[in-house]
Amino acid sequence: MKDEKDAPKGTIFIPFSQFPLKMIRKDCTYLSTLAMIVPSNLENMHSCENWLPRRVMSAWRVGGILNALEGRETHGDTMLDLDKVWSSALNRGFLPFP
Repeated sequence: MKDEKDAPKGTIFIPFSQFPLKMIRKDCTYLSTLAMIVPSNLENMHSCENWLPRRVMSAWRVGGILNALEGRETHGDTMLDLDKVWSSALNRGFLPFP
């Protein structure tokens, strides 16, 4: 919060956790936590995170689901091939949330 207050005018804040940032400055830009719409064939997924709409989940959680579905044994930075994760998410029916 102190860093946010001390940031210069026009700073772009990008969240690095699953929780969105609180907007306390009007002269800066706040980006949303990346999220995806859950495919309709994924059952019993009505509400995952209380700060997102129903059937929408944060991208970091989608990445974990894809890791499990595809049987990957990697964790952390080793699973961050963004092109592979992106195409895998789209192929499995996840859609970008605006």
